[in-house]
Amino acid sequence: MSIKNIGRNHYQSISKKLITNNITSKSFEDILTNISIEDIIALKLELSARLVKGKLYGFPIWKTVDYIIKESLIKFALSATRSQKEAASLLGINIHELRTYVNKYNINKELE
Repeated sequence: MSIKNIGRNHYQSISKKLITNNITSKSFEDILTNISIEDIIALKLELSARLVKGKLYGFPIWKTVDYIIKESLIKFALSATRSQKEAASLLGINIHELRTYVNKYNINKELE
C-alpha cells in the first residue's frame, strides 16, 4: 500500500485493536464471518444475560438500540475508509454529522 493511499483512518481497525488486545483471534473472526449479524447480537445479549443470571431487567435494550447501532456503524465506517469524509459518505450523512457522532460516542479515542 503506498503512502498516498493511507488515510487518517488507516489504523482505526476494530479487528486489529481486538486482536492486539488479545480479545479475539483470526480463527474467531473466521467463525464469526459465518454468523448473521442478527444472530451475533442475539448471542451477545444471551451471553450477557447469562453473566447476570438472566437478570437484564431494567436495562433499556430497546431504547438504547439506536445508540448501539449508530456507534457500531460509525466504527465500521471509520475503519473501512481512508478519511472521515469517505466515512460520512459511506454512511449517507454529512461530515458535520459524523464528527458530532464521533465526539458524542467518544469513538476516535476508543479506536486509537
